[in-house]
Amino acid sequence: MTDIFQITLMLLASVVATIFSRRIKIPAVIGQMLVGILLGPAVSGWIHNGEVISVMSEIGVILLMFLAGLESDLAILKKNFKASMLVAVLGVIFPLLCFFGSAFVLGKGVSTSLFYGIVFSATSVSITVEVLQEYGVLSTRAGAIILGAAVVDDILAVFLFSIFSSVKNGGDNFLFQIILELLFFVFLFFVHKLIPKIWKTVEKIPVYAKNTAVALLICLGLSLFANAVGMSAVIGSFFAGVAISQTEVRSVIKQNTAAIAYVVFIPIFFISIALSVHFNHFIDQALLIFFFTILSVLTKIIPAYGAGKISHLTHEESLLIGAGMISRGEMALIVAQIGLTSAVITDKTYSELVIVIMLATFLAPFVIKWAIKKTNEKTYPKR
Repeated sequence: MTDIFQITLMLLASVVATIFSRRIKIPAVIGQMLVGILLGPAVSGWIHNGEVISVMSEIGVILLMFLAGLESDLAILKKNFKASMLVAVLGVIFPLLCFFGSAFVLGKGVSTSLFYGIVFSATSVSITVEVLQEYGVLSTRAGAIILGAAVVDDILAVFLFSIFSSVKNGGDNFLFQIILELLFFVFLFFVHKLIPKIWKTVEKIPVYAKNTAVALLICLGLSLFANAVGMSAVIGSFFAGVAISQTEVRSVIKQNTAAIAYVVFIPIFFISIALSVHFNHFIDQALLIFFFTILSVLTKIIPAYGAGKISHLTHEESLLIGAGMISRGEMALIVAQIGLTSAVITDKTYSELVIVIMLATFLAPFVIKWAIKKTNEKTYPKR
């Protein structure tokens, strides 16, 4: 019953944290992540990230990105594809070079310095999506560019990590891995075209809530497929949502999926993100952690803002896109964890990385909220 107790405690704390967050007008996701710190090993130790919670957390982020895909307008995504690509490419190159250079100068060594760059080149779109949904700007032009850029960003980060791992292991599987990933995107292209055309056959299936059931099967299936070829599972779930968003039953699927996801799985995901926080090396490495946290924010805002201006977006839209790319979250944590288990980095370096990732992730919703406020003030000026 330990797992059930922990899940119950997490869900109860999530409800309380959400109510409290909205009372003091901060993004609800911040309250949920604070719950993870307070209930996790860093403070009380009441909750530990075991297998059951890890699985439920993974389902949470998959469903969150599936819902983001369902809410996306394919026409807007296509229209802003060039801007998204520019934001993503600059948002990977800039932190990769800055973190590599900074870590190398600080004596981290070539391999570890490059690993720092790869970790902080990724963007965690899940945190951003939640905040954009909460404030009703996910379906705007800036929201579409952030979504597109974050997905491309994840793809590029996985690609970089694949190269890094392949070189560390002798380079034997590199070409095979690249071919697999390219074939996966060819498959996604056909799925995106095919799903809306065959959806009428779903109506003939004698199953309760058949549209939602089939949609979730497609979502989980594409997530598993993405993971199998070395990509992030959220890439598969996002594209599943985009494909199903073209059907006539998208609103029903969205309503049913949201009821499942936001009541159980998504709160557990946001709480579990903070369970990996430890303060063992915080005091003796405080200055270094502070420097890398500031660097993690600036190396996303500056290139994304610049890409927005190059793409002829307004100052406010460019600022919002930059803010939306700050969060690192689960993608960076996964890469850091792999680096630890494969002995690329030490326990001490891992602790530093996790604290910086979490600080950047905590800061991101506040910066996004500030950017949204700026946008609203410009759009609806006070009289």
